[in-house]
Amino acid sequence: MIKFLDLEKVTAKYSAEINEAVSRVVNSGWYLQGKENEKFETAYAEYIGTIYAVGCANGLDALIWIFRAYIEMGVMKPGDEVIVPATTYIASLLAISENGLVPVLVEPDINTYQIDPDRIEAAITPRTKAILIVHLYGQCAYTDRIGELCGKYNLKLVEDNAQAHGCRFNGKCTGSLGDAAGHSFYPGKNLGALGDGGAVTTDDEELARTIRAVANYGSTRKYVFRYIGRNSRLDEIQAAVLDVKLRHLDADNARRKDVARMYINGINNPSVVVPYVRDWDSNVFHIFPVRTERRDELQKYLTDNGVQTIIHYPIPPHKQECYKDWNSWSFPITEKIHAEELSLPVSPVITDEEVNEVIRLINKWQV
Repeated sequence: MIKFLDLEKVTAKYSAEINEAVSRVVNSGWYLQGKENEKFETAYAEYIGTIYAVGCANGLDALIWIFRAYIEMGVMKPGDEVIVPATTYIASLLAISENGLVPVLVEPDINTYQIDPDRIEAAITPRTKAILIVHLYGQCAYTDRIGELCGKYNLKLVEDNAQAHGCRFNGKCTGSLGDAAGHSFYPGKNLGALGDGGAVTTDDEELARTIRAVANYGSTRKYVFRYIGRNSRLDEIQAAVLDVKLRHLDADNARRKDVARMYINGINNPSVVVPYVRDWDSNVFHIFPVRTERRDELQKYLTDNGVQTIIHYPIPPHKQECYKDWNSWSFPITEKIHAEELSLPVSPVITDEEVNEVIRLINKWQV
């Protein structure tokens, strides 16, 4: 079986460093809000190119705390609108809804799968306070046009960087392009922990301070609670592991790009659409998505031939039961992507032989 992602092998690559880091934490007797968090936050902020990084429990919380902090700061209020791509993982929308804000869905570009900059302005109203871009599948969603719109309408730009650690736009890392960014360290991410974890990056001191407090029971100092907060903290073991893996992130991403090049150059089945690459620096291939009108048949064929694949994502957000009031809405480009997308195996540990076998099978597949 060619696994979609072999996390055991991914971890084994750096097992000696990881074991040393975990043992160091265990033997320290300090497991929350200690030196490992401080070390990783400093290293991650430096890597991303922001002044601050604030660790939290997971990527969804990272996005939730950004919008919550803006509300606490008086920048936003419940009922305000946030523009967000219609094609995304549900977490992007949940973070908006959780704060009583209103998601406004905008169709993607069929070639890049990212929010279409030319459709955004028509969705802006007097209630719009932010644009949430999602660097979906590991590809940069930011464009100069989006930056211009934020300036023109005085909108906050928030990045969902859950799938794009190490991705760059004109030399700058995603996660540093807007006012704030949420990051996920779910084990399967390009920078993954051995459990869950997340972080917010920003240059805004007040935002970082507010997020740190809200995610720590609302506490500004011990037993003093300014906000009605929650408990959402990155633990010391995950911080130590992430600090190890951060040092290898660029090399791991480089391997992902090598695999992507092999797929793009090798797949020649006319029924299968491979990703459009605008700029190799602006894609770290967290996912390698292909499209075909007979997606389910291709997935079954690959499964029967020992190749594990995943669909990202089978049901678009506006068709989910949790947003049932939207179920009648029509987003044809989004629905086409969700009906045709299939993710091929891509990781730092997949071998050339395995990639070539996937290519051979896809080229042999007859519709």
